[in-house]
Amino acid sequence: MRERERKAARKKLDEEMRPFRQAGRVKGPTNELLRAVRQALGIPVAEIAGKMGVRSSGVLEREMSEAAGTITMKFLERQAGAMGCKLVYGIVPEGGKTLERLAEERYWEGEMGKAGAEGLRD
Repeated sequence: MRERERKAARKKLDEEMRPFRQAGRVKGPTNELLRAVRQALGIPVAEIAGKMGVRSSGVLEREMSEAAGTITMKFLERQAGAMGCKLVYGIVPEGGKTLERLAEERYWEGEMGKAGAEGLRD
């Protein structure tokens, strides 16, 4: 992919991911989200288990695995669907930066590294 195409792709992604960048500024914005959404909607564990074709203990185990950071995307998507929701996820630079800003920083880090290496050869 050429640099101009990468820049256009970064711009598009930056626009699409704006809400995720805002959420990323909050520490643990999705901590135990399955349980929080289920409880906020008032959906019993047994109802979700029935829709998913698993035992209630399986739903609770997966909610605990989400809190531990070991849940799979597939299960997140399945349980979200069983609650009448949709899984949406994002990957954003830390600190609310844009992809464009991160790319610029990476560029300048590379340039500074090259300048330092050249200085060592002199």
